[in-house]
Amino acid sequence: MGRSIFETILGAVVLAIAGLFLFFAYKTSDLHKVEGYTITANFPMVDGLKDGIDVKVNGVKIGSVTGLKLITDPGPNEYLVTVSMSIDPRISLPTDTMALVASESLLGGKYMSLEPGVDEEMIKRDGTGRVTRTQAPLRLDDLIGQLIYSQKRGDTPPSASKGTAAAVPAPAPAHP
Repeated sequence: MGRSIFETILGAVVLAIAGLFLFFAYKTSDLHKVEGYTITANFPMVDGLKDGIDVKVNGVKIGSVTGLKLITDPGPNEYLVTVSMSIDPRISLPTDTMALVASESLLGGKYMSLEPGVDEEMIKRDGTGRVTRTQAPLRLDDLIGQLIYSQKRGDTPPSASKGTAAAVPAPAPAHP
């Protein structure tokens, strides 16, 4: 019976240490959603983007994606995706900020990247703020398809030129 009590106590210690490790990992991993003001942006597609994904400026988390909604109302914006983001209230973004869906790595996840512009006017912080400049994510399969198609046509991709400069025609002589 003494061995059974020892095993029970040892199991409880292991579970307590595992619980402390999980608590520490959660606190230091920055997985929480940022509470702040809401802005939106419309994209033609948002491959791989989900609720809760980070919003970053220059690689630093400043917010979280809080919602994705497909626009189905007939009109010029039909079938665009509205992305809602919660931004840290300490951060102000210029009105000419650009939003794009970026990849963490070649095989990794996605995040929303905001590239601040130079405009002196700031995006509204009352929940009606919009980012009007957006860029859809690049899709690896589309890029590979373009590369294969251009090689079949006989075109050489720019990287295949191996540093040779293209011939530039001489300017035409000026006529008086």
